[in-house]
Amino acid sequence: MSQATIQHVMEVKSRHDKELMRKPNVVAVGVGFRTRGGARTDEVCLVVSVKAKLPTSQLKHADAIPSSIENVPVDVVETGEIRAL
Repeated sequence: MSQATIQHVMEVKSRHDKELMRKPNVVAVGVGFRTRGGARTDEVCLVVSVKAKLPTSQLKHADAIPSSIENVPVDVVETGEIRAL
């Protein structure tokens, strides 16, 4: 992974984080590594944290999170509610 790749993903995040945060189930948006089968990969992606990971069939079309944004992969991670201590 190159610094240019990380910079590009950060720029995409900056352009889309407000839009993603308006979705009712989303609690955070960040840049990180994709997780597959419980193991971290070397693929840099947008990480969208949600209260509960739901099947697409249970979401309104507008509330679904795309699998990629501007050709950057998106990883949806269930974290639960995030609260400041």
